[in-house]
Amino acid sequence: MPKSRIRKKKDDTYTPPEKRQTTKIDMGGRRWVAPLMLAMFAIGLAWIVLYYITRADLPIAALGNWNIVVGFGFIALGFVVSTQWK
Repeated sequence: MPKSRIRKKKDDTYTPPEKRQTTKIDMGGRRWVAPLMLAMFAIGLAWIVLYYITRADLPIAALGNWNIVVGFGFIALGFVVSTQWK
């Protein structure tokens, strides 16, 4: 019968893993991005809802159906601003 290999024993000393240092994330002065983004979304939604509720009398009656485009424009600006959020 073949003889099994002799395994080398490891040292029984335990070494704890090194602690990782936590790094603080620098916002770089971009605290304005999230509130502006949410404001653009809210203004766009409110514009469209107001247009439908008032049956095209508000926000600007002279624009007619272009009020929907203006509302979606505000929402699109919110998405553009969201790309600056880190």
